[in-house]
Amino acid sequence: MAGESGRERDIAGLARALGEAAQAAGVKLATAESCTGGWLAKVITDVPGCSAWFERGFVTYSNASKQEMLGVSAATLETQGAVSEATVAEMAAGALAHSRAQLAVAISGIAGPGGATPGKPVGMVCFAFAREGRPPRSETEYFIGDREAVRLQAVGYALHGLLDALGD
Repeated sequence: MAGESGRERDIAGLARALGEAAQAAGVKLATAESCTGGWLAKVITDVPGCSAWFERGFVTYSNASKQEMLGVSAATLETQGAVSEATVAEMAAGALAHSRAQLAVAISGIAGPGGATPGKPVGMVCFAFAREGRPPRSETEYFIGDREAVRLQAVGYALHGLLDALGD
């Protein structure tokens, strides 16, 4: 596609592979995004036929939306912050609870250029992957680059993580 970078082509290929794997496993997917602002859901819905395996996406940028739409506890947000493994674990569990999906991913991070705090630098992104009947698995990654680069890397990482979760 004209104007498409190599990384964007890689992301599109990962999304297609995810769709094939999800369909083969008979699994529907939900996303719960904060710093990526729906970018992951957009990449997924770029795949023709994704309605067979993509159930829904939540964009929960504010703390209030994380609580209202996904059931993240106020205590978790107050003690751990929106960018934490505890928060994304609750986001992923909430995405499963508020959808018909069997697999969910949650993403929350600091894409920059501002927003960094002590211990939480720009580029820090937390992920959680939740599979029906199992506790969420959360992890933190540190990406480099500007806001767009951090967000794009987060989308790619989430796609890889979802593929890994389907293989579990």
